[in-house]
Amino acid sequence: AMGSLEKIGLLKMDFLGLRTLTVIQEATKIIEKSHRLTLKLESVPIDDQKTFKLFSKAQTMGIFQLESSGMRDLLRKLKPEKFEDIVALLALYRPGPIGSGMLDDFIKRKHGEVQVKYDHPLLEPILKETYGIIVYQEQVMMIVSKLAGFSLSQADLLRRAIGKKTPEIMDQQRKSFIEGAVRNKVDRRIAEKIFSLIEHFAGYGFNKSHSAAYAMISYRTAFLKANYPVEFMAALLTSEKDNIDKIVQYIDEAKEMSIEILPPDVNESFANFTMVGRQTIRFGLGAVKNVGHGAIESIIDAREKNGNIKSLCEFCRRTDSRLVNKKVIESLIKCGAFDSLRLKRAQLMAMLNRKFIKMNFFEV
Repeated sequence: AMGSLEKIGLLKMDFLGLRTLTVIQEATKIIEKSHRLTLKLESVPIDDQKTFKLFSKAQTMGIFQLESSGMRDLLRKLKPEKFEDIVALLALYRPGPIGSGMLDDFIKRKHGEVQVKYDHPLLEPILKETYGIIVYQEQVMMIVSKLAGFSLSQADLLRRAIGKKTPEIMDQQRKSFIEGAVRNKVDRRIAEKIFSLIEHFAGYGFNKSHSAAYAMISYRTAFLKANYPVEFMAALLTSEKDNIDKIVQYIDEAKEMSIEILPPDVNESFANFTMVGRQTIRFGLGAVKNVGHGAIESIIDAREKNGNIKSLCEFCRRTDSRLVNKKVIESLIKCGAFDSLRLKRAQLMAMLNRKFIKMNFFEV
């Protein structure tokens, strides 16, 4: 996982990000197996229409940084059409920009409801991708460099000064900016107006490189969901197999996507959720309560050595009773993992309670 982080330029990553990278890696493995295709996500098109349709419809359950109800509501309003829209959205989805109305203004400008104007021609190439709004700290640095001739070190000093809002330093920076802009033949009144905009917007400015790196993970995750939905959902469900609340949410999401989730089965299930058809996923035994890794290995080993299990009696004889104990079997019965044996669960429980013995076979 750390190698993947370094490739996309992230030095720090929270748990959610690491989990998402695990989902991406698991999904690509399933794709390779089901399609005999080695998918290199770093090579996928950044303008995939299926992916942007998914964004516009806010079908982003399970997508990194984009699955909250608030974010999905914004996606419906924004209707992203390019990667830069996702980068900006992640940078703007914070209390400051939302509270100031900056995010609403961004959405209106994107849809042409508010005209985008630039106080000076030099601002257009810097602010065009964010519809004339200063969103990133890097934009502040570019503005003062292009308009007032600030060096990178001077520009970074201004960026930090805006964050600290120290009056003495800000007054000094204002004077330096205006003098530099006038030397570059920018009208003084326009220079003063631009600096006021810098002060206002830069207080909410976000690090673009950070937002872009996160947006890339969001985009790649969404690309998988849009283009390989069954493989993606199998990987997503596997990643949350210890979180029953998330499992329920994602099963509901799968149903919305016309993906059938089959119940656990002792003859078909593995530890992970697995793709067993073009639109079908088999529930993973790893998500069944009380069924540990050792028990799952014993079950899989039993059927791989001697074929499918045909009865509860046979199941108990062929598995390791130290790993597959009574509690494990009870959980498997209750979750439906023996339903394919064509006996009612109550019958199976009665058989288990009456005949289970330490030698791991039934006397009938």
